[in-house]
Order: sequence, then C-alpha cells, then structure tokens
Amino acid sequence: MALNIENIVAELENATILELSELVKAIEEKFDVTAAAPVAAAAGAGEAAAAKDSFDVELTAAGDKKVAVIKEVRGITGLGLKEAKELVDGAPTVVKEGLSESEANEIKEKLEAAGASITLK
Repeated sequence: MALNIENIVAELENATILELSELVKAIEEKFDVTAAAPVAAAAGAGEAAAAKDSFDVELTAAGDKKVAVIKEVRGITGLGLKEAKELVDGAPTVVKEGLSESEANEIKEKLEAAGASITLK
C-alpha cells in the first residue's frame, strides 16, 4: 500500500498544536530519533543566536499552580480546557512557536507569573 502524501498533509493541516506535538513524540519514540535541530559549531553558534528572529515558548514544568497555568495557556493559545490541560500535563512542550522576541518574552512572563517554568528556544 503506497502512502498518499496529499492525504497526510491534509490531516496535518487540520491537527492542533497539541496533536502535532504528540505525533512528534510518538515518531521520536517509535524510530528512536530526535526532532531537535543539530547544534551549530561553537564558532557559528554566536552568529546564529544573534541573528535569531523567531522564538518558541516551551513549557518545561507547570509548577505548583497548575490550574493557573492551564488558564493562562488557554488565554494564550485559544485552546479549550481539555486541550490546554493536556498540553500542560505533557510538559515539556511548546506552547507557541515562531514568535518575535518581545512576544515570546511577554508570554514567558505571563506563564511564569502563573507559576510555570518556561524556556525560550
């Protein structure tokens, strides 16, 4: 049976961020691979960091105030209660991606104020 790439792409277009995150995790586990980008050589790392214009906000831990973090995630992402809870429970996971530095820092501050541990990538 041949794969129908168009159908796969269509399914991915309709998937939520949470579903895509779970898909990546499942592929990583199944095929023993990682979706992380390779680390640049030390000489080029400084240049790459200086030129970075797109940031991802990663929830590394919900902390003690999980309910407050879920509420904040809902407000930031527009997800429903169930999806936001699953995202928070699935930490570490990316909450938002492709943001400007100021947007990423703003979201980071909101989530940290709610009690979450956040990293920007």
